[in-house]
Amino acid sequence: MTPPLIQLVDIPQRGDARGGLSVVELGGALPFPVRRVYWIHGTAPGVSRGFHAHKQLRQLCVCVAGSVRLSLFDGRREESVVLDSNSQGLLIGPGLWREMHDFSPGSVLMVFADAEYDEADYIRSKEAFIESTHAG
Repeated sequence: MTPPLIQLVDIPQRGDARGGLSVVELGGALPFPVRRVYWIHGTAPGVSRGFHAHKQLRQLCVCVAGSVRLSLFDGRREESVVLDSNSQGLLIGPGLWREMHDFSPGSVLMVFADAEYDEADYIRSKEAFIESTHAG
């Protein structure tokens, strides 16, 4: 059986009358040590982002405000998911082409990564990515 492309994880929520608190901890929603955190914000309407794959990088994506649609492609099949809650995150492993679309106004997509930025880890051509998935 082929594993699903979309791997959602629940993010524990805490809070009281003062407000909410979302918790991402190693061993909980986060299955890897974090080496880099970044967030995507201020994306203009109609703009899409991503359009690359990683050779090794693992990520957890959490839409902490608004919503965004992420599409994942393994070279043979594609699946999409809308992240619109800070109580769920999307785990993205290596070897998946990713695209981000339909950012809502004011959206913020936070990404936890298991390695620092390394341009050599990127595959930026979809054609080259597809060729690499069908090789060997």
